[in-house]
Amino acid sequence: MSKTARVYQIEMLIRSHGHVSFQQLRDALEVSPATLKRDLDYLRDRLGAPIEYDRDLNGYRFGAEFRGTKHELPGLWFNERELYSLLMAHRLLSELDTDGVISRHLQPLLERIHQMLGTGEDEARALLQRVRIISQAKRPVPGPFFERVGEALLKRRRLQMRYLTRGRGEVSEREVSPQRLVHYRNTWYLDAWCHSRQRLLRFALDAVEQALALEAAALDMPLAQVEAEMDSGYGIYAGAQAHWVTLAFAPRAALWVSREEWHPEQRSNWLADGRYQLELPYADPTELAMDILRHAEDVTVLADSGPLAAEVKRRLGLAAAAWGLTPAPPAS
Repeated sequence: MSKTARVYQIEMLIRSHGHVSFQQLRDALEVSPATLKRDLDYLRDRLGAPIEYDRDLNGYRFGAEFRGTKHELPGLWFNERELYSLLMAHRLLSELDTDGVISRHLQPLLERIHQMLGTGEDEARALLQRVRIISQAKRPVPGPFFERVGEALLKRRRLQMRYLTRGRGEVSEREVSPQRLVHYRNTWYLDAWCHSRQRLLRFALDAVEQALALEAAALDMPLAQVEAEMDSGYGIYAGAQAHWVTLAFAPRAALWVSREEWHPEQRSNWLADGRYQLELPYADPTELAMDILRHAEDVTVLADSGPLAAEVKRRLGLAAAAWGLTPAPPAS
């Protein structure tokens, strides 16, 4: 039985029986006297349990000031494996973090988990070093902006933002009503109702140059409407499902692609020649074209109801020209 399980069992035995002798605890836990003594000290000194020894009862009980009230050790409904899973989740959140914003607020939880596992600071650091999360092409968001956006989202307040639209190189002032935060491919986005454009838009938080929470209440939109308008396109590009494309991946690429989800509504099957066929919707071809080009020589477009195939060919032509293979195609 792990230490976490033993601590939980001691607490439950005292709660259910009122008082429990040292021998009864030993019999229930099947541990040595020294181990049981360490567990009792750990409960009192590290977890703050109000356990005391009553000589008249010859047993351990909760202190008089806690009688008649419900005593609970926070977090002890987790077993040891679940606590280790929480540590891994904390590690993941730390990698998603910007300037330590999330980690700072989660630090008390992390310390509590270490207490329940009985690990010291050095042990905890060594444990977390066994997990590495690679965040390629991460675009950090300044901590103050992230906190202001998160606070406005939770308090349902509007935001005044100075925003850089990188595609056009334009900076504009926007008043928006935050609807939800989105983490995608190592950066953060905000789905918000833009009061100047009068529609839902997705803003990259690393392109926010200034943010100020306003006193005005945010315009609340049903989450189902936000999901319908923002999630039906491919990748980070929002929009209605206007087009479908059918792709065929050569057997070499199929070994990987067949295990990937490119879109929640995708359809797939294996072809007789060993290729993997994938059908999926998209609204804007930009990001899907980039993902297709990762498999350039191993993928073909079998059918396309929109501009994707033309966009892929255009990019291939530009790439060939950039490498000096062919003249550059005319601008579209």
